[in-house]
Amino acid sequence: MESKWTSEWLWAAAIVVRSLPAITFPTIPELLARRVEVSTPVNSFKRLQEGLFLYERGVSPYDGGVFHQAPLLLPLFSFFGTYPSSKILTVEALYALLDILNAEALISISSTGQAMRTRLFTSPRAEDRRNDLMVGAAYLFNPFTILSWFGRSTSNITNTAIIHAVSSAVNGNAFNCMLALAVASYLSMYPILLLPPLALICWDRHSQRKGESSASGTPNTDSRRVPGAIFVGKLLAILLGTLGVLFWTSYVLMGSWDFIPATYGMQLAVPDLTPNIGVWWYFLIEIFDPFRDFFLGVFWLHIVIYVGSLTVRIRRQPLFVITTLLGIFSVFKPYPSISDVSLYFAFLPLYRHIFPLMRYSFVSLTTVLYATLLGPAFYYLWIYAGSGNANFFYAITLVWTLGLSILLSDSLYAILRDEWEVERPEMKGKQIRRI
Repeated sequence: MESKWTSEWLWAAAIVVRSLPAITFPTIPELLARRVEVSTPVNSFKRLQEGLFLYERGVSPYDGGVFHQAPLLLPLFSFFGTYPSSKILTVEALYALLDILNAEALISISSTGQAMRTRLFTSPRAEDRRNDLMVGAAYLFNPFTILSWFGRSTSNITNTAIIHAVSSAVNGNAFNCMLALAVASYLSMYPILLLPPLALICWDRHSQRKGESSASGTPNTDSRRVPGAIFVGKLLAILLGTLGVLFWTSYVLMGSWDFIPATYGMQLAVPDLTPNIGVWWYFLIEIFDPFRDFFLGVFWLHIVIYVGSLTVRIRRQPLFVITTLLGIFSVFKPYPSISDVSLYFAFLPLYRHIFPLMRYSFVSLTTVLYATLLGPAFYYLWIYAGSGNANFFYAITLVWTLGLSILLSDSLYAILRDEWEVERPEMKGKQIRRI
């Protein structure tokens, strides 16, 4: 009962933190909705409003070349309304509900202990368990999460689908996992790359249930172990079937397949070079057109190549593979925003037991903080004051990328060190040096 009341107070505090500034300063949401750190061409709430305006008047929202988001978002936001005074259920309430559902799912993930104990690995620090509510609180009160709520980025909906896909996987519900992954992939495309580690989690949980049933001697038809190939085939059938239903529904809604090049083709070809906190836009502005396709292929290969390598190397901890991939996506995807970073930071506290093993956490976090504070200033000097140029803002985005890259590599070192100490327990607590 105490935990229940504590969680309820946590939800209430999160709502207060979001609603009070919005009520006191009603212009904040509109201001943040225009910020390049919050909104990109593929998740902007302002662009969604324009697409919704065209959709409600019987015009294809993709004709203007401004709207680049999934078609099924249009009837959803048409139902909820895009302005606080339009309907009782407002967008702000919807986003607050999503944040609370995300926090509850993260707490559920933490309570399973999958970050410390898996089917193939048990951390030597597995006893270092703390209150699971800390994971939910870290997400709800993360400044990036709050700013994303104010900016009403549609990436928040994608984040919800990803978090619930992971939550379903660690709780052994493979069907719901694939459904949520299909929704996330439909909305933003790149989450499909999380399929290998999610499939491994589902398989491990399936094998654990089979082992528990055999050990107890209790027959359970739901825990019958099936061959790995058949299990993966079922997962793919659910994923592809759900995606097929979503695409067909979108086709019926739009009356054509024009939404595919306008949404997924947009992310693959990156024709809109609006500045953002990523590294693609400036590079694609500077290179010559004959080399554009080559470098686009290199950039996408750079993202995809991590999936297989991390899944194989850290096979025993697939949840950490997902956490690392989310961090890589937040840095190297073509249109990143702080909403992507907030998702990575949401999963990172699950591995708080390896924080003492990280060597450069102070450097990485201060670098991210430095870039967070100076990014808006450099953008203002370039766009509004006219006393700088694009190099000002791109330089600070490189610092931002550097900080996140250090954090990614440092956490990867810590998790490998944690695994190594299982093999070499006599080295626990000792410093190592590369020779």
